[in-house]
Amino acid sequence: MIKLYYEKGTCALASHIALEEAGAEYSTMRVNFGAGEQRSPEYLAVNPKGRVPSLVTERGILTETPAMLAFIAQSFPKAGLAPLDDPFRFAEVQAFNSYLCSTVHVAHAHRLRGARWADDPAAIEAMTRKVPDSMAACFDLIEGKMFRGPWVMGESYTICDPYLFTIARWLEGDGVDPARFPKVKAHRDRISERPAVRKVVADQKA
Repeated sequence: MIKLYYEKGTCALASHIALEEAGAEYSTMRVNFGAGEQRSPEYLAVNPKGRVPSLVTERGILTETPAMLAFIAQSFPKAGLAPLDDPFRFAEVQAFNSYLCSTVHVAHAHRLRGARWADDPAAIEAMTRKVPDSMAACFDLIEGKMFRGPWVMGESYTICDPYLFTIARWLEGDGVDPARFPKVKAHRDRISERPAVRKVVADQKA
């Protein structure tokens, strides 16, 4: 059985939703960041990066959300979570998810994780102040150029959708009004009503 390690409020939500949408048999284990469990020897044996999510499979452990989402889509093809029969369209899915991972998530991380990039308190404060602008710039691009509608890739729901939903939930905390991005906000509202999403969000609140 697949096992997902997660923490509340993190990007692990995307993979958790994808597992539920795929109809996978899986279990979850919370990694309590407040208690420092991500740095425990037990968890570092699972993921030496000390981050979430981590996905334990029969063939080994996967980390990094785009890889995990692709694995879920390919492992459960009947769920139709990616255009697996079209190499170009599948690459488009990967490109969108890579942008969320490598650019948008990193912009967000400058608010809470500035110590990853600087030791100077003034530099860390400057990074924090920049987050509303950098996140807004990312979502300007998503809203205007990348989002097709009604789902990220158009008419079909894919693994891009839970990932965008997850990161869009961070906007308010990052000082960005989601009303600036009506397509993204409508998507966030719409996806929040999906049964799988409602179940996972409730499970992570428990």
